[in-house]
Amino acid sequence: MTVLFVTGTGTEIGKTVTTAAIAATALSGQYSVAYLKPAQTGVGPGEPGDAAEVTRLAGPEVTSVELARYPEPLAPATAARRSGIPAVGPTDVAEAAAKLAAVHDIVLVEGAGGLLVRLDDAGSTLADAARMLGAPVLVVAPAGLGTLNGAALTAQVLTARKLQCAGFVIGSWPQDADLAARCNLSDLPEVTGAPLLGALPAGAAALAPDAFREAAPGWLSPRIGGTWDASAFTAHWAPR
Repeated sequence: MTVLFVTGTGTEIGKTVTTAAIAATALSGQYSVAYLKPAQTGVGPGEPGDAAEVTRLAGPEVTSVELARYPEPLAPATAARRSGIPAVGPTDVAEAAAKLAAVHDIVLVEGAGGLLVRLDDAGSTLADAARMLGAPVLVVAPAGLGTLNGAALTAQVLTARKLQCAGFVIGSWPQDADLAARCNLSDLPEVTGAPLLGALPAGAAALAPDAFREAAPGWLSPRIGGTWDASAFTAHWAPR
């Protein structure tokens, strides 16, 4: 897959760190990687955003592109309207991703929040950009209680819009996982009809960049370049 869209079931669940892990894993396999952030919100001029974090963790070899930045931590459409800065539409995203794909092996496009967060006042979303390119969508989800509903809804929207769900990654797996988290490992693929493709440990972003890059392939399934074994991980954490 040349272009992979990364979305989530909500905010602050590990999308950026997961994207960085995919980038680091791809780089370790000698692939060239580009990262595209269509709309960065809640970050002021000159402040490091998600693109800087992906580059910091995955490595300076990543080509990072940010299409627009809005200072208030709101949905892109609302943040654009309030700031007076033009919104980024799905055509802008698709064209930027296609240009990057022409000169990179892998392009990772990270959205803001969930799949249906509005990019502009026309109601366009990340899903519209993915459809323009026919690109698969990877969904990042939290570990614990409430995960299944958000994951199932996201999977249903992808199916309804005839988009491929590449699978799910748990953005932050706790060291002492509770019963809900452990049950979700087997329930998540069942309720979504999509595979579980990885689990990042809680606190992964706090690792030194070299340690992050070395460990990243072990957090991700071979389907996205890593060595993580979903069956073994699920069996290890299965409720007793």
